[in-house]
Amino acid sequence: MVNRLSPREAMYYFMDPTGATSHLGALLVVDEASSEKADQTSPVDYPSLVSLVENRLQVAPRYRQVVCPVTMGLARPVWADDPDFDINFHIRRSGLPRPGSMSDLADLIARVMSRPLDRSRPLWEMYLIEGLADGGHALLTKTHRCLVDTHGPEMSEVITDESPQVRRLDPDVWMPGHPPGAAALAIGAVAEAVSRPGELLESVVAGNGVIGGVRSLVGFTVDRVGDLLAQVTDSTPSSPLDAPGTSSQMFTVASIPRRDCAKIAERHGCTVNDVVLAIIGGVLRRWLLSYDVAAPITGTVRVEIPLTTRDPGVITSAECGDRWVDVGAPGFVTDLPIGEDNPTVRLAQVAGLADRYSQSSRRVTQGPRPILSELGVVPFPELGSWAFRSWGKRGYNVPIAIGAAPVADRYVLGRKVSGIYSIPGLVAGHSLSIGVVEYAGALRFAFTADRGVIADLPALADYVTESFEELVGAD
Repeated sequence: MVNRLSPREAMYYFMDPTGATSHLGALLVVDEASSEKADQTSPVDYPSLVSLVENRLQVAPRYRQVVCPVTMGLARPVWADDPDFDINFHIRRSGLPRPGSMSDLADLIARVMSRPLDRSRPLWEMYLIEGLADGGHALLTKTHRCLVDTHGPEMSEVITDESPQVRRLDPDVWMPGHPPGAAALAIGAVAEAVSRPGELLESVVAGNGVIGGVRSLVGFTVDRVGDLLAQVTDSTPSSPLDAPGTSSQMFTVASIPRRDCAKIAERHGCTVNDVVLAIIGGVLRRWLLSYDVAAPITGTVRVEIPLTTRDPGVITSAECGDRWVDVGAPGFVTDLPIGEDNPTVRLAQVAGLADRYSQSSRRVTQGPRPILSELGVVPFPELGSWAFRSWGKRGYNVPIAIGAAPVADRYVLGRKVSGIYSIPGLVAGHSLSIGVVEYAGALRFAFTADRGVIADLPALADYVTESFEELVGAD
């Protein structure tokens, strides 16, 4: 039996623009000086990292599989073992010119994330980056979105431990299966469609099977189109952030103490996530002022954020609550009042708008969902890809991924991870994506941007500090 991609996995696979690959990832900063209790027999070097990943791949079998599309889109693609799997292709070693600064690291990450993944191989890469100024290391992971769903771990989550003790799984002897050929996939898709005549008869009699599903599909489609039209008519504010971009990316990070953000939230009667959004609003206001000093800054910037920022109860399992890379989680669209220059007033407006819109059915989304997935056929993947990118572009200006919960201490090969940053994927039609993770007492911001639109992205890291400090000093 073939292991076919789920409708949502197939949607992510076909969402890629031509000549590019939709991917996201994570940055782990490993500080050698913070590992007093580390297992000194497991240094953070290339052979040890390869051995660790080989041992952990058994809990994430998708990372040894390739995606095999079906001829003419007769069915969704299938997962198949990569007969030529080479872990040394996926795990790579890189270095910074010593002493490597965070700016040098960000430049390297931007170059890596700008390159598409090889679709003939499993859709992930990992980089061991050496040469950091303090003698530590950085681990960069790069993973296609179809591998990372609400129930699928990202590679950075697979290799980390909750204590300095390195967790070793029992040895796993893996032998790749024989990959199906194009003809076999096509024949299997046709056979799969006609192999259940009993269901077809039942649908004619009871209206509950395939025919009944097709009959109800009309009403379902009308409802879906109505929802989409409702979002489109609630037009997104015009912004330079929506400008057509290039395939070249930039990356930068910033961090602020979580304790001080909690004090701000307590003083103003809101949540820490409201403070985060207000800081991002201040960042975007400052960038727009620098983008066109002659233009007045009025109105709002529309963002999409996870619904967990307002309602932690939407988390479906404890496992999802302690992750830093997530895809497709329920979210909602809200506005950041960047036209307001008073930081205190801006914070109050951000909190009020988030409270209102998180309860609005027109603003709440279930994340990207496949259209007419019940049919199981993907005859026009390019058309579907264009449709999703077009609707996403109209729905909001900036996607923001905020962790559902604080991340507990993590270790790699016995060394403590001093910093975790979620690298957001750059969504087609948008020039900026933001990820926020709470780790080790700090809120850690990561910005991915299109170089052709936001060439001064490193300035946004300074804007985070400035926006935070003005809230700290506000009455």
